[in-house]
Amino acid sequence: MDDIGIGNLAKRAGVGIDTVRYYERSGLLAPKGRLASGYRRYGAVELSRLRFIRRAQALGFTLKEVRNLLSLSGQRDMSRIKRTAQKRLADIEQRIADLTRVRDALAQLIATCPGHGRAANCPILKALGKEGPQ
Repeated sequence: MDDIGIGNLAKRAGVGIDTVRYYERSGLLAPKGRLASGYRRYGAVELSRLRFIRRAQALGFTLKEVRNLLSLSGQRDMSRIKRTAQKRLADIEQRIADLTRVRDALAQLIATCPGHGRAANCPILKALGKEGPQ
């Protein structure tokens, strides 16, 4: 792959130019070089890194965790990479459990509401207005 500009890099990675610039400001990505005019130039390594960042984010990794994974990728300590992924999985499982609880509670409220009558008698509004633990 020849040197390409930021627009072509962004297009190949399926992101916006602003996303590339943001990753650069965040220290996750750096251009391969610059032309005399100051335009950034990128190559296959930068494209691969950008795709890595996007895939990691799609799996729920934060930018801080992505930075950590990128630094660990240069080392030979696979156990730290696995622990990072396990931590992310545990966080996702907790969020799923929380969302399942919220879904079930909301479904129960919806089932108790007749859907007609005065708003003051609405079981959903009454339940949301109750005092007690959140």
